[in-house]
Amino acid sequence: MKATELREMSDEQLELTAVEAAETMFRLRLQSQTDRVDVPTLTQKNRRLIARVKTIQGERARKASKPNG
Repeated sequence: MKATELREMSDEQLELTAVEAAETMFRLRLQSQTDRVDVPTLTQKNRRLIARVKTIQGERARKASKPNG
């Protein structure tokens, strides 16, 4: 998912996306310890997705706390 798509999401949607990606990361880590992972790049993609979501959330938080004027 691209950053432009993420920026169009609401705060709640961003939070859900981050939670889903974290759950996927957890399952992938368990799978990598017990079995062979089918698509090894999924871990990297989910890690980057979480980072993008957190970056956008931080941008919004800084924008909201910035005094006008």
